[in-house]
Amino acid sequence: MNNLPTTTKNLLLINALVFAATYFLQSWDIAGKLGLHFFMASDFHLYQLVTYMFVHGGFTHIFFNMFALWMFGRVMENVWGPRKFLFYYMICGIGAGIMQEIAQLGTYYVEGLYAYDQVNIGTSILTTGQYLNLWNTVGASGAVYGILLAFGMTFPNERIFIFPIPVPIKAKWFVIGYAALELYSSISSSMDGVAHVAHLGGMLFGLLLILYWRRHPGSDARFGRSRGQEFFNRMKASFDQRKGQGARNNEQEARRNTREADMEYNARKQQRQAEVDAILDKIRKSGYDSLTKEEKKRLFEASHEEN
Repeated sequence: MNNLPTTTKNLLLINALVFAATYFLQSWDIAGKLGLHFFMASDFHLYQLVTYMFVHGGFTHIFFNMFALWMFGRVMENVWGPRKFLFYYMICGIGAGIMQEIAQLGTYYVEGLYAYDQVNIGTSILTTGQYLNLWNTVGASGAVYGILLAFGMTFPNERIFIFPIPVPIKAKWFVIGYAALELYSSISSSMDGVAHVAHLGGMLFGLLLILYWRRHPGSDARFGRSRGQEFFNRMKASFDQRKGQGARNNEQEARRNTREADMEYNARKQQRQAEVDAILDKIRKSGYDSLTKEEKKRLFEASHEEN
């Protein structure tokens, strides 16, 4: 846990604490109070659009959500930084809740519940108001699916192992496959108790946010520079500094060398710098895994030239 970035660690702890409270303090009905109810139900409160994503319905539910958050969330937090990562996580979770509310509104009108005062659920007859209060959504799945999407878009060619697939697959195909599966499930498995529309909603809001950031590069400046960006910027600054130092040293060498030799030296140095800059740009766009063997070797040699 000590190696986890701050926001990811805190999210894991909060989810675990709420789950423990739900289990040990069952008389408090935490899931009923913090879960997301249908907005036309009497138990609905606006704050539930936030609190529902920290409540889970069972051990399997929280385990897989937290495992995915640990596996992919820590990577994205290191790339984006804690504030940008938390903002993205919350927007995906809230967006997932909004999509779930829209889906439930559709069910409300498609099933014609507005025309009835009572609903027969098989074991008993409830008033329509009581029945609507049973529509309760819990879990961080929407936010986690947004994180999966972010990982796939940031590191599209990174290979990951997913049980039970025996071979590693690229992150972009994993995300596309998961989205397709959720879309199919939302259409064909409406009564399985899983909020498939919420999962898709988290991915949709995440996609819109990432596309907005890419279209407006300076729009996320208020979050501060990410750790990943700082890492690459420090490397580039170091190369630029060495380039400047080399220029100052060349002033002294020029007294001993001919102008032609000096120009050749600077040309070679500028060429090496251009190569390094191109490699760093490629890492920013497609990730380290996209580099060729020669590019990785060149970056390694350049980093040692600094020392």
